[in-house]
Amino acid sequence: MDELPIIEARGLKRTFKARGAKGKLIEAVRGIDLTVRPGEIVGFLGPNGAGKTTTLKMLCTLLEPTGGTATVAGCDLRSDAVGVRRRIGYVSQAGSTSPEARAGEEIISHAQFYGIDRTTARTRGQNLLAALDLADVWDRPCGSLSGGQRRRLDIVMGLIHQPKLVFLDEPSTGLDPQSRANLWTHIRKLRDDFGTTVFLTTHYMDEADNLSDRILIIDNGAIVAEGTPAELKQRVSGDAITLTLRTAADAEAAKAIAAGLPGADMPIVDGNIVRLHATEASTALPALLSELVKAGIEAIGIETKRPTLDDVFLTLTGRSLRD
Repeated sequence: MDELPIIEARGLKRTFKARGAKGKLIEAVRGIDLTVRPGEIVGFLGPNGAGKTTTLKMLCTLLEPTGGTATVAGCDLRSDAVGVRRRIGYVSQAGSTSPEARAGEEIISHAQFYGIDRTTARTRGQNLLAALDLADVWDRPCGSLSGGQRRRLDIVMGLIHQPKLVFLDEPSTGLDPQSRANLWTHIRKLRDDFGTTVFLTTHYMDEADNLSDRILIIDNGAIVAEGTPAELKQRVSGDAITLTLRTAADAEAAKAIAAGLPGADMPIVDGNIVRLHATEASTALPALLSELVKAGIEAIGIETKRPTLDDVFLTLTGRSLRD
């Protein structure tokens, strides 16, 4: 029997009234459906103003929905918000530690909000710190930690009450590339070692691509696409193939041959360059080269490129994720 979803929303909606006496209603989130299964890392992407933050706040009980239903960690979002809060972890983009406080003190104080005694909090906290390569920071002031260490400390605090679901809001913002890559390793460990479900928002496409088992893309208050990174990339237009021929005449002849390939779109010629997209370059390219050889046409340059999540996002929303 399949496990029940850890997040299931149907028709989730949030409207705001614009400022002013005659302010009209603004639909920030327009009745979205989404499902998250236990043990997934789900990336939630959307350009600014798309409804991403509003959706996240609703799922974390920080904002009340104005329509629809949702169950989060086994509790009804609207009738049992307290139950949701007890069962989820939330790591905000801004972080939650005081620079002057010692790391261990912050962990224990946070645990006590959940009714956890100091002895249990210390044991759990030290175990989590060790698991996230922070075993030596218990007595250090938070302000003395690096950016990457503080983000991992935030995650420890979000996990201290042992939630099965944790929301990470822009976890690697402001980190250098090495610290980001290190943080990704530890986020994977949440799923692999602890069985934690991770709901992740990010402005970095490479982060979503590397971490997410599945991606949800929201735009204009609606989910416009979902799937694994590979599935989403395949939806764009397939792999890009670029051929460089010796002459423009050869390019025109190659275009005619390429146009007959199964799963390929109409090639474009620019001088002696032919560009096309194929569903799978690994199968289309050998067939194309074989036909070119038969026609006595030599390709002096060949380049293939897999579509990226940037391509997907731009195709679906008309904007870059960073816009």
